Formats: sequence, structure tokens, C-alpha cells
Amino acid sequence: MSFSDVVEAIKSLSTEEKQEIQLLLRQYLREERREEIYENFQTARVEEQNGELKFSSDINALRQLIEE
Repeated sequence: MSFSDVVEAIKSLSTEEKQEIQLLLRQYLREERREEIYENFQTARVEEQNGELKFSSDINALRQLIEE
């Protein structure tokens, strides 16, 4: 089923069904975002354990880190 098929199918739904799909999509997007945040956290933990993370409160040092 293509994206345009899905869009057309949604158009034919009742208002209540469209609202339910909207709620489901919001929930799915939240779940995906949570998973993305968790994966980034896990990656950062590994980088920290490997000594690959660098921290600084000096603005010039931060700029240099960004450019690397």
C-alpha cells in the first residue's frame, strides 16, 4: 500500500476514526522519539566509558570541539 493509498483511505473515514488515527499517530511518534532519545543516551554512555566524550565550560574550547 502506497502513501497516497493510505491518505485516500484516511480521507474516507469518519471524523471519529480520523481523530482516533490522529491520537494513535501522536502516540507512535512519542514512542519513536523516546526510543531515539534512549538510543542516544546508550551511545553517550558507551562513549563516556571509552573516554570519547569531552566537556568544557570554556566557550572557546566548546567552539573548537564543535569544529572537530
